[in-house]
Amino acid sequence: MVNTVQVPQTLANVDVAWARAQFPALEMQQDGKQVMFFDGAAGTQVPQRVIDAVVKYYKESNANFQCSYLTGERSDAIIEDAHSALADFLGCDADEVIVGPNMTTLTFHLSRSILRELNKGDEVVISMLDHEANIAPWQSLEELGIVVRKIPIRVDNCTLDLDALKQIINPKTKLVAVGYASNAVGTINDINKITELAHSVGALVFIDAVHYAPHGPIDVRKINCDFLACSPYKFFAPHLGMIYGKREHLTRLKPYKVRPATEELPYRWETGTQNHECLAGLVAGLDYLAELGKRVNPNANTRRQKIVSAMTAIKEYEKTLTEGVLNRLAKLPNIKVYGIQLGDTQNERTPTIACTMKGKTAGEVTGLLGECGIFMTGGNCYALSLVEQLKLEETGLFRIAMVHYNTIDEIDRLIETLAKI
Repeated sequence: MVNTVQVPQTLANVDVAWARAQFPALEMQQDGKQVMFFDGAAGTQVPQRVIDAVVKYYKESNANFQCSYLTGERSDAIIEDAHSALADFLGCDADEVIVGPNMTTLTFHLSRSILRELNKGDEVVISMLDHEANIAPWQSLEELGIVVRKIPIRVDNCTLDLDALKQIINPKTKLVAVGYASNAVGTINDINKITELAHSVGALVFIDAVHYAPHGPIDVRKINCDFLACSPYKFFAPHLGMIYGKREHLTRLKPYKVRPATEELPYRWETGTQNHECLAGLVAGLDYLAELGKRVNPNANTRRQKIVSAMTAIKEYEKTLTEGVLNRLAKLPNIKVYGIQLGDTQNERTPTIACTMKGKTAGEVTGLLGECGIFMTGGNCYALSLVEQLKLEETGLFRIAMVHYNTIDEIDRLIETLAKI
């Protein structure tokens, strides 16, 4: 099927037409019209090479790990390559990357291990801007005597109140857990400043980068965080979760695991058999980004260099998408946009734009859009604390959540449809 969406050949160094051609889902039609995916914050589509890698695994490599025969050896190689690929994505070493079923499960796992080093009365700081996956695992420690403090937000633009954070952090603070970017409203937090504040009192820093990961380059060494979590299905790969941890912490902390499991990093943190087929797809997804990066920067040679080039170009291209949506939404009087607005040069955002429509719930809006072949998510977006602070529990938010395979033409069709609704 020919991709009928008209796109520029290049914009901000991203070959959008080539990129779109890699994703077979973008050819899908509904009632004779090509569907559009504005649901990137809930999970991205995958390139054909990811699908091929998963199928190839089942055909040629399907076995458990550490089996001394051909398919087992192939599975072991895929597991090793997946850790190396993620290390290149994050800027760390392969033995500092934990993979598992999803970020939420891994964060609960890690929180229980960190708890072993905490004492009653110690404090953990969380953000009210975050997805519940970076709130609930830490808030649950309260029942065991840990004090949980909350960073408030500035409701007018949905940014964290870092002045309040300075007052909250104290010598009793043992961990600060914040998001790199808000999955609901797109705010990019000042991670470097937050990390510096936390480390000034000796606290660990846990960053939820699930939403930021598909929108810009990540360098965990530069951030100097202690832990950072991602979900590969948010950056063009299969449904998996992962956590980076500094080697010193992953070695010192005691994970919950069965006795036969190895003590070797990072596998001492990976309980049970991993999802090998999805790990094969993960490598293919990161290879897609590497190829995109090579197209952007022919001088990039290593996989890390190629991925950084791709993510840097993606970030610049997506700024154009964000500006396009915000400019067009400003002409629709019944729609309210939450979060960072155009002209705010003090704060950054991802191309995820949260809205409400007068007279309709988020579910009603996304349902009507879905009937028109425009796919978008809404509700509390698992950012329940934020939605409560915005007093939108009853209506919820709908998210225009874009990634680099979205186009200005798609935005025009979306805005026309919203105007009709």
